[in-house]
Amino acid sequence: MKKDDCFYLGKIVKKYSFKGEVLAKLDTDQPDIYEHLDAIFVEHKNNLIPFFVERSQLHKSKLLRIKFEDVETEEDADGILKSDLYLPLEFLPKLEGDKFYFHEVIGFSIEDKNYGKVGIIKAINDSTSQALFEIDRNGIEILIPLNDEFIVKIDRANKVIIVDTPEGLIDLYL
Repeated sequence: MKKDDCFYLGKIVKKYSFKGEVLAKLDTDQPDIYEHLDAIFVEHKNNLIPFFVERSQLHKSKLLRIKFEDVETEEDADGILKSDLYLPLEFLPKLEGDKFYFHEVIGFSIEDKNYGKVGIIKAINDSTSQALFEIDRNGIEILIPLNDEFIVKIDRANKVIIVDTPEGLIDLYL
């Protein structure tokens, strides 16, 4: 399984018991839908390794307590501590309307209601407090805040996102 075929689920943050259980912090708004998985891909040395889940349950807010098969001791758990967790893309719930996953809109065109065609989404920068569309317009990078108030429509069939940005925002980059 390649990382491109998967989505980031979370990270193993600490050991839970002396029997090899671990706690994973999930990167999701709906942790309960991932409570009863059969297997999870654990990243180890840049490879995704399938680990079969013996049992799991939610533990506090977004933590998932996991007991993997063949992880029997604290030492075994130490070997996967701080590892990233992934699942195949088909495990993502389908989104409709104006909701989307960041990876899903890479390559979509952005059109502004007033400005017209802006460019192509190359990436989404979510490392800042406000996520940003990173748009390429003939070699010029344009950043538009990923704000629900700006998004007018998502046309998945034509791979277009229509936005209504504040006047002058796009002109700042040109």
